[in-house]
Amino acid sequence: MIIYHGNRFTFKPEARPEQIERALDSLRNQGRVVPSVTSFTVGRDFGGEFEWGAMFVIENGLDGYWEYLTHPAHLNTDRVGLPLVDRFMSFDITDGTDPEVGAKIAELHQRRFDAMPDINDLVSGLGEYTGSAAPGPHGKP
Repeated sequence: MIIYHGNRFTFKPEARPEQIERALDSLRNQGRVVPSVTSFTVGRDFGGEFEWGAMFVIENGLDGYWEYLTHPAHLNTDRVGLPLVDRFMSFDITDGTDPEVGAKIAELHQRRFDAMPDINDLVSGLGEYTGSAAPGPHGKP
């Protein structure tokens, strides 16, 4: 099963250009170094209410998705980027046929939030969060 994992986001108005570029560079780096990511793009988001977006093609199904979520490069992006983000949306598209895959993806996110309180806090601190980690970290609906 292949999972296409997407993010759409808008930076806080006070985020400085060099901070934004550092966060975008970290996103690009995770696309290059996470083994389960076979293709990616990071850039401007057009046709919606977000400024930026990223899409990662993840092989090896849920195992590859877990590798992606917990890889040090992805965690670095969370730590340098999320403090700058105001609004964030994540979503997943898959070629799998398991009707429970959405719930299984949300469970992986929750497992990560439970194991990594700093990541939980960063996501909880976003101005707005919607997406594949629903219902979201502790403290967020």
